[in-house]
Amino acid sequence: METKRADTVTAPRRFPMREVVLFAAVLVAVLGVYAVMGSAYGTRMLVEAACYAILALGLTIQWGYAGQFNAGVMGFVALGGFCAMFFSIPVNPAFWDSELPGELGLALLYMIGAVLLVFGATRLDRVGVPKVLRTVIAVLLAVVLYLVVINVFRDVTGQIESRAGFIGGLGLPVGVGWVVGGALAGGVGYFIGRICLGLRSDYLAIATLGIAEIIKAFLKNSDWLTRGTATVSPLPWPVPGPGEVGFTLARALYFSITAVMIAVIFFLLTRAYHAPWGRMIRAIRDNEVSAAAMGKDINKRRLEIFVLGCILMGIGGAALASFNSIFDPQGYLPLNHTFLVLVMVILGGPGNNLGTIFGAVAVYIIWIMSAPMALFLMDMAMALGAGLGWDTPTNMDSRALQARVFVIGLLITLVLRFAPKGLLPEKVKHHG
Repeated sequence: METKRADTVTAPRRFPMREVVLFAAVLVAVLGVYAVMGSAYGTRMLVEAACYAILALGLTIQWGYAGQFNAGVMGFVALGGFCAMFFSIPVNPAFWDSELPGELGLALLYMIGAVLLVFGATRLDRVGVPKVLRTVIAVLLAVVLYLVVINVFRDVTGQIESRAGFIGGLGLPVGVGWVVGGALAGGVGYFIGRICLGLRSDYLAIATLGIAEIIKAFLKNSDWLTRGTATVSPLPWPVPGPGEVGFTLARALYFSITAVMIAVIFFLLTRAYHAPWGRMIRAIRDNEVSAAAMGKDINKRRLEIFVLGCILMGIGGAALASFNSIFDPQGYLPLNHTFLVLVMVILGGPGNNLGTIFGAVAVYIIWIMSAPMALFLMDMAMALGAGLGWDTPTNMDSRALQARVFVIGLLITLVLRFAPKGLLPEKVKHHG
């Protein structure tokens, strides 16, 4: 008996016309920046855009893959920048050649012991203590131990600031700080996720925004650890610096490293997106109840994606801090390090890795060039006004910088109006 095989009909693959046109437009914009502003300025812009692309990829997997709205990107960027500083700058002999490291270590042991005691107090109900009494004991113990530990820390940190300035760094290769920065951001993200991922999306955004401000306040006020508002510079690069090979070549070498990082991250995320793990994450995003009915561990998977996004934000923040060659806790702003990344993801398309990279480069070009363009237009207007006898305003440079906010606000308004899913929206495949 002869069996017939059913013909398999395969839909023709369309030519990616939109992607080609959009990336061609970005290429033209980049070449225009090189022509107008010079190669050194243009290469610097590309490096910073690449660092922001890593941040945007971290946010797009949280928001695009899993629907988690993280409004605290700034905090994880700051943690990555801190690790880039702490692990790469030279050792401070004034601190390590004294007895201060031992005193600081003892204070840290006190803190760890206090945390363990409070944690043990929260488990007293397992040995028969009533829950109300357990809670009272845990709260009182936490308050008392906090006052004791903070007093010990205040004495030690005061001596560090007066005698050594700050503890300094570890003098390790720059890449170590980047890796540890991602790990630290992921660890903090794990702690936050265990507490906050059960919240609704709007409450999660509020919680992450508050935690980011707490991280910034800690880094800014810990002069013994970060020098606070005094800043730490210069930070070393993983490639030869401008003093060795010149600004343009040094920045080009730095850009090659960030480009390789983006390529590796893009490849791994694309593989994960099309793998069963990625389909499961999107199923949880689209219908959490149905995914739970299929036996999926919702909380575990949501925590995985949140931690993964935080790791990328920490790595991107470390790369950005090293390139700027300065660690300034006060320089981390929600506008620059949270809202701007959010605009990049919205413009490119949440859940689309290629669209996110496009959005990061396009938005950063607009962000950087809006001030020079605004200043050029203002100069033309002032020249015209001077010919007509008008009084020209002062402080045009600062006024031009404010145009950035207007341009980005106008851009996000237009995108939400005409392309709410982004210029390169997520491609959802329907089966059956």
